[in-house]
Amino acid sequence: MTSSTVTSSQPDRPARPNLVFRGLRGGRSPAEFAAAVRRAAREIGERVCCDARYIGRVESGEIRCPNYAYERVFLHMFPGRTLTDLGFAPRSSVRGRGARSASEAPVVHTTSPPNTISETRVAYEPYDTQDPYDPRNPYDPLGPYDTHDNYEESDVLRRAFMTGGGATVAAASLGPFGLAFDAAAAERPVRRAGASEASVLEEAVRRIRLLDDRHGADGLYRRAAAPLRAAYALLDAGTTRQVTADRLHSGAGELAISVGWLAHDSGRFDDARSHYAEALATARVTGDAGLEAHAFCNTAFLARDCGRPREAVRAAQAAQRIARPLGSDRLMSLLALREAGGWAGLADRAGCEQALVRAQALFGRGHSDADPEWMSFYGEAELEGLEAQCWSMLGDWPRAARHARRAARLQDPHFTRNIALYTAELADDLARGGRPDEAAAAGMRVLDLLDQVQSSRVQAMLAGTARVLLPHRRASGVSEFLERHEGRPA
Repeated sequence: MTSSTVTSSQPDRPARPNLVFRGLRGGRSPAEFAAAVRRAAREIGERVCCDARYIGRVESGEIRCPNYAYERVFLHMFPGRTLTDLGFAPRSSVRGRGARSASEAPVVHTTSPPNTISETRVAYEPYDTQDPYDPRNPYDPLGPYDTHDNYEESDVLRRAFMTGGGATVAAASLGPFGLAFDAAAAERPVRRAGASEASVLEEAVRRIRLLDDRHGADGLYRRAAAPLRAAYALLDAGTTRQVTADRLHSGAGELAISVGWLAHDSGRFDDARSHYAEALATARVTGDAGLEAHAFCNTAFLARDCGRPREAVRAAQAAQRIARPLGSDRLMSLLALREAGGWAGLADRAGCEQALVRAQALFGRGHSDADPEWMSFYGEAELEGLEAQCWSMLGDWPRAARHARRAARLQDPHFTRNIALYTAELADDLARGGRPDEAAAAGMRVLDLLDQVQSSRVQAMLAGTARVLLPHRRASGVSEFLERHEGRPA
């Protein structure tokens, strides 16, 4: 269906709140209104990942004009009105050119430029069996990632990846992270990929994960797309040894998941879904059960965050079926937590508690050689943090706060982003649980960390906490927190 990224040809301007749209929400909470938007979308055959944060962005004026899919949904919800009647700017004014009709809307997936909002209609479900020769398929090394401003970069990276030795490949793959590459590689003859290229691809995945652990996703997502394009071009170049081909496919799939996570954590849910589906297709083509379980694991987490808890349960259960023969209790523990999150989203306390008990028992069996490398983040702190999120979704604020506090205390200092996340969860749980002074103190600790961490997830949680604390300005520390939060650059 439709895909549109709204960009402006005008200089950046302060956002103007959309008071009309806020009035249409009435007495409903942002989450309740987002659920109404999703229901309306289903009525007309659209799919949008609308959540409370999206509604907040519309009402704050950050989203000045919705994409075509959202436009159809909103006009269905409010018959007889135009976008301007709903408080949005005319499409021509935000695109810098004449507006297109809905029938002329672009149909290709585009990656979001920095500081823009993109809501993309996904082309297929991650549960579908994909045809690797389908023209919409992600194996086109450039197609899913082309943007109007990077054709030359894409071509150079592709040629650099497909030629030259390990040093050239390493530089090309990590170029977006501050390293240069040998441009002369583009002039060398094309040859098949080898073990050195596979090693560099695996190292690129590790580097992206390391940077995300320390700094969060917002500043990394756009720069990570270029190595992913190059990785799939590398697969297309082929190799003479099956073991190398397997490493390349696994590395490309893991890189797709890592880039998908960067999209997920920075609020680009539809981009994330596309990347996870790409990794799932790669896993199925090669019969890589570990990669498939990882893709389903992240798909479950994304579905929960998109307000599709039943899909989260299904994806987590699919991941457990695939992962069971792999022999990693820690992996099975994490997948049980993903299932618990889905049950919590469905307000099924019994189902959630059963999955949590299973997750804790499996975690207690300890590490093993079968644990995947990508699970380095999953320790006791993450277990506590994910359980806190479950209790928060179920509205048990005191219990959620206890687990969030433990998570922040137990987290390895290396994982700066997670410390910020757990502390933001704690602040929100305390605020909603009627402890505004403690919530403000926790919020101040998060603000201290935001100089090092760029995560839309953390920022959105903190904004929600600030809204909850507004009526408690007179409580100790609350006014100071609110003033400092309001004074942060948007």
